[in-house]
Amino acid sequence: MRGDVMDRERLSSPFRCAIYTRKSTEEGLAQEFNTLEAQRESAEAYVHSQVHAGWTTLAERYDDGGYTGANLERPALRKLLADIEAGRIDWVLVYKVDRLSRSLLDFARLMETFERRKVSLVSVTQPLNTTGSLGRLTLNILLSFAEFERQMIADRTRDKMGAARRKGKWVGGSPVLGYDVAASHSACFAVWTSKRIASTTGKS
Repeated sequence: MRGDVMDRERLSSPFRCAIYTRKSTEEGLAQEFNTLEAQRESAEAYVHSQVHAGWTTLAERYDDGGYTGANLERPALRKLLADIEAGRIDWVLVYKVDRLSRSLLDFARLMETFERRKVSLVSVTQPLNTTGSLGRLTLNILLSFAEFERQMIADRTRDKMGAARRKGKWVGGSPVLGYDVAASHSACFAVWTSKRIASTTGKS
């Protein structure tokens, strides 16, 4: 009985919409109108188109600039989840589902929290609304491709670094014993330092 009353109150009150934005790198974030602002603007326009249904945008911002989507260690995401647990949010809007997460496992955990707190997820640029079974199926398909893309990028990066090592090129990290890092133009080279070898071997 109490649950029915709460559901009726929820339907009669405005739907509180939180907008979550994310960018993997910090590049361009100092600009007045950056990609986080562009994502938020698109989501605000979507909420405005649903004003007749009682949607309203929350003033609180949940912006993660310079954070990967491969894990959940993001300050704005943690704040979003805390507000969801506190019952302050009804809908979460993202520009694309991969802005929220690129990991199927992490997304499954997020959706458990959303469903437990009766919070719905909407992707502004994708046909996704988790209030229905078709929307949840679409979500799983989109997430599978997002995780596949992330794994492909990791594989390409690993293969490229392996090829560079096989050619004797330095790909970063701590220089090996006997070498210093010297900047030349835009590239860094490992430069042999005879003085270091001399000091290591005790010869002069």
